[in-house]
Amino acid sequence: MSERNFMKLQFASRSENESFARVTVAAFVSQLDPTLDELTDIKTVVSEAVTNSIIHGYDNNPEGIVTISAEIEGDTVFISVQDQGGGIEDLELAKQPLYTSKPELERSGMGFTIMENFMDEVEVHSELGAGTSIRMKKRIESKKALFN
Repeated sequence: MSERNFMKLQFASRSENESFARVTVAAFVSQLDPTLDELTDIKTVVSEAVTNSIIHGYDNNPEGIVTISAEIEGDTVFISVQDQGGGIEDLELAKQPLYTSKPELERSGMGFTIMENFMDEVEVHSELGAGTSIRMKKRIESKKALFN
């Protein structure tokens, strides 16, 4: 039976909290002794998901709340980013590379593509007017195993 550990974090939907979220999740995942690339991947996907919640979910309204939970089971990390914002009108369209609903903000439209490329699994659930939940999974290759 593998050890289970978890954390949960809530913060105001302010852009300055994105780096706080990224670093906090990275610190939590560090107990798995990830490679630098794995840690960078995790920080990047947390940034993308949190930024999506702030910009798209809450339309930059600092009154919203973003919730992140992370769980470690064995060598696998599960990360969830949730908001109770506006939701995604067309999820399949939003997942298309280069699509952005806010071109005026010079958004690249690569958030979901990055998440899907950097993580082993990504699930997105969204409901108009009720918010969006992104659940991601990544197996961490322990550096210890690489040197044995």
